[in-house]
Amino acid sequence: MRYGTGVILVIGAGILWSLMGLMIRQIEGAGTWAVLFWRSVGVIPVLMAVIWWRSGGQLWARLRGVGIPGVIGGLGLVLAFGGAIFAIQATTVANAVFLFSASPFLTAVLGWLILREPVRRATWMAIVMAAVGMFIMVREGLAAGALAGNVAALLSALGFSVFTLALRWGKLSDMMPAVVLGAIFSMLAAGVVSTAIGTGIVVPLRDVVIAMAMGAVILAIGMALYTTGSRVIPAAELTLLSMVEVLLAPIWVWLFLGETASAGTFVGGAVLMGAVGFNALSGARRKPLAPPVT
Repeated sequence: MRYGTGVILVIGAGILWSLMGLMIRQIEGAGTWAVLFWRSVGVIPVLMAVIWWRSGGQLWARLRGVGIPGVIGGLGLVLAFGGAIFAIQATTVANAVFLFSASPFLTAVLGWLILREPVRRATWMAIVMAAVGMFIMVREGLAAGALAGNVAALLSALGFSVFTLALRWGKLSDMMPAVVLGAIFSMLAAGVVSTAIGTGIVVPLRDVVIAMAMGAVILAIGMALYTTGSRVIPAAELTLLSMVEVLLAPIWVWLFLGETASAGTFVGGAVLMGAVGFNALSGARRKPLAPPVT
């Protein structure tokens, strides 16, 4: 595959993922756990089909092959997926997606603490810069009564960090089987929790269709495009290209729903995105710690 083709595929994934906030805004009656359940129902068969096709029919071997690291990573995705849905429902899309982008910095700190991975001086500088941006946004969210949404967004970022660290620890080069496990665990957790708190998973058919479409089309197909394109793109450039999702998500809800965010959100978000860009550019010539995804 040519580099240009890989870039197109990764950008396509980012565009698809950027529609998630707009889709969640279309859900009328379903709560976080019901949305998580039905979205997982949509994503599982599509990703399984992709794995089966890529592996020449060795689906179960690929799922078993992830072992304990894949299970840990899948559990991290429960927090990531659930936190993201709640955050978007509880705060503005702009606020949520900007805070999601803190995940690489949480990963760097946890990797340093848990896996003893070295952290470059430039990354420490970017982490401080990102912390300033997050402080501005969380303070703004507190003033606007959206603290719960901000906390959920950061917990979602933490969940993605756990997922990333688990893949590094297990030296897993293929993330898709772990994502399938994450979707399965998410479906089970959502079913149990929604039953325990009395909300259940029985929601209007329209909400079910939207949630399943998010899983089958936006999340699953986006993941297939991303993992295919990322084979020929360096890790630092992948980070920069992933900013497409963060930049477009607030635009969609503004164009179609008229949703805006506070000045503090965009100031803090700009600082945070600047930190992401600085870290990626400063590491463009650095050998990645994790194996490339396939």
